[in-house]
Amino acid sequence: MNTYNPILIPTDNVNLPAALEQLTELLAKNAHDMWALQRIHDGWEFGPTRNDVMKEHPDLIPYEQLSDGEKEYDRITTMETLKAILALGYKIVEPEKNDILSKVVFL
Repeated sequence: MNTYNPILIPTDNVNLPAALEQLTELLAKNAHDMWALQRIHDGWEFGPTRNDVMKEHPDLIPYEQLSDGEKEYDRITTMETLKAILALGYKIVEPEKNDILSKVVFL
């Protein structure tokens, strides 16, 4: 019997500003890359289907090559994290043009 009951930071009343759309996509890509880096570090490789014994996973590919469904999973996680930050009272401000967001390049 599973007794785990996840408790989330309430974000139902938080709306993300349109200006955070670019940040959401950058963070979704970063989340995928962090996941992939950890998998690779743990000995996983790309495989056409998930195989836990052989440590193969079909999503060990660049973010841009993921299916729309997989990208959406990362986007939702990112959006909910941003909404939680705002719900907790933190502020997210746009960087100046010379800051890191302007230097991030999608390969």
